[in-house]
Amino acid sequence: MKKRTALFFVVLYGFVFSQTKDGPMAKYYSYWNLSVDSAVTPDLYYQIYNWVGTKYRYAGNCKEGVDCSGFVNEIYKNVYCITLNGGSRDMFKQLTPVSKKNLREGDLVFFKIRKNTISHVGIYLAHDKFAHATTKAGVTISDLNDDYYKKYFYKGGRLKK
Repeated sequence: MKKRTALFFVVLYGFVFSQTKDGPMAKYYSYWNLSVDSAVTPDLYYQIYNWVGTKYRYAGNCKEGVDCSGFVNEIYKNVYCITLNGGSRDMFKQLTPVSKKNLREGDLVFFKIRKNTISHVGIYLAHDKFAHATTKAGVTISDLNDDYYKKYFYKGGRLKK
């Protein structure tokens, strides 16, 4: 059983990195000026890639439809084995706030879009890019410097130690 488990992780590791050289995953991320090869957690990028294009559904948390907090929770569960509870406001309470300039791969980014309260969350990648679920595009990658996200950005957050 241990040999099968070890073999599974070797194959998975090889698959993830084979996707990074010149496959569709590499092309997708290079469009955003991101490199999976230099990622601290390559599996984060692999998991996000598998969700890109998933349609938005309020309170959803599966490939048939997902909202921002459902997406973040599924990625954190699958990549870091951590369950974050609740919506974006609840998630923020579980983290240590981080300024935009101190964001690191895997940190969460929060936005105050509705009624000046935290109402949206995404996962920071690198170079001011973040993955999130939007009502119009579903799961996608956006830039914190886009006028819309710059206007509503609140803070980043990192798991409390």
